[in-house]
Amino acid sequence: MMTTAQTVLLLVVVLIASTDFHQSVTESDSTLQYTADAQLKLPDHYREWVYLTAGFDMSYSPNAMEMGHHMFDNVFVNPEAYRVFIATGTWPDKTTFVLEGRRAEGKGSINQKGNYQGAVMGIEVHVKDEKRFPGKWAFFGFGDAKSAKLIPTTAACYSCHESHAAVDTTFVQFYPTLLPIAKSKGTVAAAYQKEIGTPAQN
Repeated sequence: MMTTAQTVLLLVVVLIASTDFHQSVTESDSTLQYTADAQLKLPDHYREWVYLTAGFDMSYSPNAMEMGHHMFDNVFVNPEAYRVFIATGTWPDKTTFVLEGRRAEGKGSINQKGNYQGAVMGIEVHVKDEKRFPGKWAFFGFGDAKSAKLIPTTAACYSCHESHAAVDTTFVQFYPTLLPIAKSKGTVAAAYQKEIGTPAQN
């Protein structure tokens, strides 16, 4: 029969092992991986990463096409990059954002008003890989596939992020827990400050 001390020790060992396993899953899965033909592999466990925000029917164009349904988008970032941003207000190399679009559902089960998230409609990944990409950052669009080709750098998403992003071509202005950190660290882009009418930081 186990003593109280032995039981406590066993519980501590199990807890440490469980923590290490969970960390190894999320941390190792956030390493950028590419196929032989330079396609980016979708991180399998991105939903275990740090959740930043959700948007509803967001569009950066005043002439956006009507989809006929509502959409949520969820943004996740790899834990290593998140920790660096919290400390510095900047994104390190190998930062990886996953933007997950989900169809908004209205009627279902007991819900009678408002919307909840349904099936995944598309996934985009924004990565910082300084040695691989001349502009440091790159976009990849995923459908149902587990890997995706680079979105050409002539696509509007690149110039849009370059011109309007709050921090290092990323839309931190839409991440409510991170924008105050960027402001406190003095890393908010001058172009974004000018866009919203805020005097540039020294």
